[in-house]
Amino acid sequence: MTRPPALAPAAVASPTRLRELDLLRFVAVGFVVLHHFAGVRSTVWAGRDAQKIYPELADVAHFGYLGVQLVFMISGFVILMSAWGRNAGEFAVARVVRLYPAYWVSVLLSLTLYLVCGSAVPYGDGADPVRRVLPNLTMLQDGMHIAPLEVVYWALWVELHFYVLIAIFARVGITYARCVTFMVSWLVIGAFAKEGGSAMLQTVVLPETAPFFIAGMAFFLLHRFGSNIALWLVVAASWALAVHYLVEGVSPLNAWKGVHEIVIPVVVTVFYVVMALAAFGRLSWLRWRLFTVLGGLAYPLYLVHETVARAIVKVFFPHPFLDRWTILPVIVTAAVASAAAVHWLVERPAQALMRPRLAAAIAQIRAGGARPAEPPTRAEPDDGPPDEGERPRRDAPAVPPASVP
Repeated sequence: MTRPPALAPAAVASPTRLRELDLLRFVAVGFVVLHHFAGVRSTVWAGRDAQKIYPELADVAHFGYLGVQLVFMISGFVILMSAWGRNAGEFAVARVVRLYPAYWVSVLLSLTLYLVCGSAVPYGDGADPVRRVLPNLTMLQDGMHIAPLEVVYWALWVELHFYVLIAIFARVGITYARCVTFMVSWLVIGAFAKEGGSAMLQTVVLPETAPFFIAGMAFFLLHRFGSNIALWLVVAASWALAVHYLVEGVSPLNAWKGVHEIVIPVVVTVFYVVMALAAFGRLSWLRWRLFTVLGGLAYPLYLVHETVARAIVKVFFPHPFLDRWTILPVIVTAAVASAAAVHWLVERPAQALMRPRLAAAIAQIRAGGARPAEPPTRAEPDDGPPDEGERPRRDAPAVPPASVP
């Protein structure tokens, strides 16, 4: 199948940055941090139940794990936005420079704190963290059935599945009609995979998390092209499946009989409503530039918050001068400060260093090994979180958002 013709320079345009999505991503990661610090038997407290340490926060913190689902939905929106008008090589470069620098730092930080103070995720198999470093540096450890150095890495493996699907999609050529076909097919194939019990097919299409990515993609199309009943049907179907899979597949750690069956549908519905409001510009008043800064911190904060907090708790808690209400702001502050350091001192410089070199490598591959005299460069807009930094090139004028039906 041939790709659509390349865009003419005059067709390229940069839409206004959706800073509300930056804020939503930071809030979603904040939910996860709250969950790990005060709502679950996490690695931070060396197997102790954080709900017993902070019973005052437990009822809310317990459901903070749902923040990851909001992250997946935002990824569906912004990854399709990022891939629109790009070829597979450009998309791959954008993803690598966004994901890997902070991730490598996270892996090395986890190893360093283990060697210095013995802080590590206490997996039951007793696997030596040192022996798991090299596979973890690839971000492919889950595929090799090797335990991650940090529990939170599981979400990156899920995101990688989505990126591969979008990269293949970008190779074919992303259009409005193909997007709708892709989303509907993904939902149906996911149901077939569950019906047939095919482990291979479920590994590829991730039926239980796919509804969130698909909903995000649908909201992007609604944002860009306006209301369409077919897209609303896709959103409705993804919502129904998302709620079902979360309620029926809740882990024993997160199960709360008689409560999670009610809270999960309510929270997921709120996520869908908020994303719909963002798609139709109803949250455009959330355009403070600071939100982009917060969005930039979201990814490294997700990566390092347990690593940093676990080491601090291991060394300083319990302590005569650090009770439970003193240690909590300490580990939160340390996690945010560490995320800021990773973002400003590692991510931004590494991205500036890696992007042109990877782009030149892709250009050489396309040229059959010949080195182009002038590797194509592309101006990048202001930096942001892993999924929001790149802005798409448009192949048609934007359609003003329609009213939500």
